[in-house]
Amino acid sequence: MTLPLYGTASRSAGFSSDKARSVVRLRSVDSAAERHVADFALARTPDDIRRAIEAEWQSILVVSDDSIDLPGTFTGRLVVVPPKYDYLADGDVIGFDHASRKFRTLYRRNSAHNSFLVTERCNNYCLMCSQPPKNVDDRWILSEIKESLPLIDPATGGLTFTGGETLSDWEDFIAVLKECRDRLPATAIQVLTNGRAFADSRIVDAWKDIGHPFLMAAIPVYASVDHVHDHVVQAKGAFDETILGILKLKDRGLRVEIRVVLHALTAPIIEDTGRWIARNLPFVDHVALMGLENTGFAIANDAMLWMDPVDYGDGLARAVDHLSAAGVNVSVYNLPKCVLPKSVWPHALQSISDWKNGFVEECDRCDAKTTCSGFFTTGRPRFSRGVRAITAQRDELTTLAD
Repeated sequence: MTLPLYGTASRSAGFSSDKARSVVRLRSVDSAAERHVADFALARTPDDIRRAIEAEWQSILVVSDDSIDLPGTFTGRLVVVPPKYDYLADGDVIGFDHASRKFRTLYRRNSAHNSFLVTERCNNYCLMCSQPPKNVDDRWILSEIKESLPLIDPATGGLTFTGGETLSDWEDFIAVLKECRDRLPATAIQVLTNGRAFADSRIVDAWKDIGHPFLMAAIPVYASVDHVHDHVVQAKGAFDETILGILKLKDRGLRVEIRVVLHALTAPIIEDTGRWIARNLPFVDHVALMGLENTGFAIANDAMLWMDPVDYGDGLARAVDHLSAAGVNVSVYNLPKCVLPKSVWPHALQSISDWKNGFVEECDRCDAKTTCSGFFTTGRPRFSRGVRAITAQRDELTTLAD
């Protein structure tokens, strides 16, 4: 199921004209927590609305159709969103545009997969980009993130920052990460970046000065040869800058994850890429070998990129072996276990964000469903011919065949 994270409120009232946007945190009507100016009572029924007004809530968000009836005595801030956003819960944070009434769910307290989009700008133009870059002035997003951070539960296990290229406005973004250090010191902070900015020693030094103990830069390396990587990201010289950036980060003892997205340009050479990383970058903290999300540019470039995971499984298994033998922590993301060689299963994780994760009917009778990644529900999903339930009976038949 795909959760709708973006939408338009059917009604709103009471917002100041001094600001274009507000960050809103939702609270249960009966919450005893100290109220912040950003807090809205979360109401679903007429009784919830009545109790919120009796409890002197000055701001209310209602999840309902538009047939709600508020007493004329209520003059506070009001947002009404359609019933399909019923997943919203206590502690969640949304960004709300006053004029258009458009909103985005920024943070869900009960989710393990929270991420902030930092910008849509990027100096790469990856052939399979799931968030195609736009040349727009969206620096307001960083201000919205800074406004959101004090509202996030400090017990949040992990938070990801994504783009675009997150370091497009690196000084302002590093200020955001310092806020994370101060407000969320126990939260694992992952930043998705193409890594090219780290070729600049000033940025690496500023990154080190953040001092967050659980900060990780997740950087793509798509091949062991420069021209293949540069072609995938559509930027000449990107490979050299990326590798230099990784080396500078590790020289300063900073945490780095390497990511390799698997498709028809990268998967046939994944064994070579894995061997090269094991030999030249064995000191990185993690390597993620990732199935393709068929959305964004990947749809437009489908004929160039699609490759059935069954057809690169053997090379993937050997890449995992090379990395493991070198002592590198390696995981496989976004690929269901049934399409992978059995030797890879211990490395295959449930990695797809809960709001865009689903399963097909065949999965209902699979013994491995609870520990499997499943599939993306976004874009135009492609399914391997190898998708089939893993059962004890299937394992017995496989053993007999062998």
